[in-house]
Amino acid sequence: MNRILISILLLSGLQAGAQDLYIPRDMQKAYKNETRAMDGMPGRNYWQNRARYDISLTALPPDRNIKGTETITYINNGPDSLRFAVVKLLVNVHQPEAPRDGAVEKDYLSKGSKIDKATYNGMTMDVRESPYFRTVTMVRFPKALAPHDSAKVTFDWHYEISLKSGREGMIDSTTWFLAYFYPRIAVLDDYAGWDFNEHLDGREFYSDFNDYNVTLHVPKNYVVWGTGTLLKAETLLQPEILKRYRAALNADATVRIVTKEDWQAKRVTAQNAVNDWEFRSTNIPDAAFAISDHYNWDGSSVVVDDRTGRRAGAFAAYNDTAKDYHSMAAYARHSLNWLSHNWPGIPYPYEKSTVVQGYAGMEYPMMANDETYEDTTFSRFVAEHEIAHTYMPFYMGINETRYGFMDEGWATTFEYLIGTADLGKDKASELFKQFRVAGWIQDESQAGDMPIISPGTALTMQALGNNEYGKAALGYLAVKDILGDTLFRRCLQGYMARWNGKHPTPWDFFFTFNDIAGRNLNWFWKAWYFDNSYIDLAIKSQKKTKTGYTLSLANIGGMPAPSDLTATYEDGSREIIHLGPATWEKNLREATINLDTKKVLKTVAIDGGIWMDADESNNSLAAQ
Repeated sequence: MNRILISILLLSGLQAGAQDLYIPRDMQKAYKNETRAMDGMPGRNYWQNRARYDISLTALPPDRNIKGTETITYINNGPDSLRFAVVKLLVNVHQPEAPRDGAVEKDYLSKGSKIDKATYNGMTMDVRESPYFRTVTMVRFPKALAPHDSAKVTFDWHYEISLKSGREGMIDSTTWFLAYFYPRIAVLDDYAGWDFNEHLDGREFYSDFNDYNVTLHVPKNYVVWGTGTLLKAETLLQPEILKRYRAALNADATVRIVTKEDWQAKRVTAQNAVNDWEFRSTNIPDAAFAISDHYNWDGSSVVVDDRTGRRAGAFAAYNDTAKDYHSMAAYARHSLNWLSHNWPGIPYPYEKSTVVQGYAGMEYPMMANDETYEDTTFSRFVAEHEIAHTYMPFYMGINETRYGFMDEGWATTFEYLIGTADLGKDKASELFKQFRVAGWIQDESQAGDMPIISPGTALTMQALGNNEYGKAALGYLAVKDILGDTLFRRCLQGYMARWNGKHPTPWDFFFTFNDIAGRNLNWFWKAWYFDNSYIDLAIKSQKKTKTGYTLSLANIGGMPAPSDLTATYEDGSREIIHLGPATWEKNLREATINLDTKKVLKTVAIDGGIWMDADESNNSLAAQ
């Protein structure tokens, strides 16, 4: 077999490796204040606030009115006294006057959340609706909250649950998904200050790490699933159901905890007029719940931490008619197992995950709200993606509103990697290209070329979708190609060790990878995440030499994507040469490849695989 020697001839041009990354002024301030460090570490002055939420929520179907009371113990860890707080009222996105990313049906609309009473350390606070905001309001404290001090803030409120279910709302008349239902103090961080961003229903969220004690008061014959440890299950579930639930917590196989027949016999819950379901969770960015009087409940578990033997539960709640959901607990179990032991290879950090049949395709801490599909492969695909979100944004505290590519991009990356293990590389790549890449790479509009680093708050939904999912994931996978699995894993897990439970930014991520890898990858970060670039590689020419052939390649789109170069010879043989992103490190626009061979070249072609090319017409060339 002829040996092929590849050399990249360094032509004069862009020296991308020497380029510095753009750093916005608010991040420059963070580096100046030493809350963050240029090596990607949290700075010596890093801080973030946190709270404990004690919530009581009453939901009594068919009455759509939900009432809540909460006490927030808010801790100011920052350097400044606080004279006010920004409060998020996310269900106000249902108000007719609320700004939204798109049109909604009439049944989606409601009056939103109404604050009935608010106090600060026992003193009454005035909460007024702003003429400028709907999902955001500001409350002034009667007395400033000093640095390193805490205050008790209380709210009584009520709202009418939406008839039309999206990320929350009525799935059916007696199955409700309760998310974003409580007034929450917005994030105050070290670089951007208070988060005043409206929730527009398309972009996602940014939350502090808090502790939650949530009690839901619901009628008998309703089960509640939710974030956190279910307390006093023995007072809520009838003996046989309790036995099955406890068995599922240690079972490898799926346990049918509640079936259609159990509901028909009304032998599921305690028969008090109202049951009090209490859940407790710590150091988590949000809490969500589902209630139903007829959903099946399946469960199993899996060891997610081999060192300690810790198990995590995998549950599913669904209508008996949803055929794919009869396997959903097994899909969830597989996801927890694979993600814990492969990529990212960090033990699933929570005690359980529950996938609820709904309409959202949405993630929450320990919960997912997913559609039902005829194609069970796609059902598993969606569940794996949403469960992967456990790590990004929840474990890592990502600002999804501003930098959604830091969570959706990673969930999409993990989705592809677990899909490759489940389905094989060819099938996983086909699905990935179909659902994650084709829509972007075939988008010739300016929105398709907007830099990934652009704040999500400044983008249209078209550009946002392009940047957050496949486009960002391809960048992460390209870095995996550059570094190799071992070093890439070390960088990824190092980044997660540094920043879990905190609020990392893209620069913390980029600089951490540079630091742990011991390589300046700024040339790559800039080209993929900061430039108006896309994938379009081309073979410009080939020339016969004394030792073989010289091929001239062009990077028209500017993204340093991996590709495979296939040389086909007149004798019918072929050689496949992998061209990694480093091919373009010294010159982002041009590269020369030397083929050392005595064979006669017939054709040469490049194929990026999942890194789809915007213009394939110049990806092959016949020998002259």
